[in-house]
Amino acid sequence: MQSLFFAMGGNPQAGQGSPNSWWVSFLPIIAIFAIFYLLLILPQQKKQKQHMNMINALRKGDRILTNGGIYGTVFDVKEHDIVIKISDEVKVELVKNAIAAVVDKKGE
Repeated sequence: MQSLFFAMGGNPQAGQGSPNSWWVSFLPIIAIFAIFYLLLILPQQKKQKQHMNMINALRKGDRILTNGGIYGTVFDVKEHDIVIKISDEVKVELVKNAIAAVVDKKGE
């Protein structure tokens, strides 16, 4: 019976596999996670770090743009909040994370 199986081109140990074959089947999954990390997670972490550095470097007199599209000048910087001056008599207190960009640094 076994000689008939070999004659048909079969392998009697086909279902057993080699001892190292289990990790070979995980290589595509590991490669996908590596590509995902390199293309999505690392750039996002870099962008977040740049944003935190920008927020921590804010000083009185800097001109900023908020996430809501409002331009203002930094009037006061607190630990978690920032007060911006929108016009002569209007001051608004914002959370620091609501700042989208620094338009002009004071002294530049």
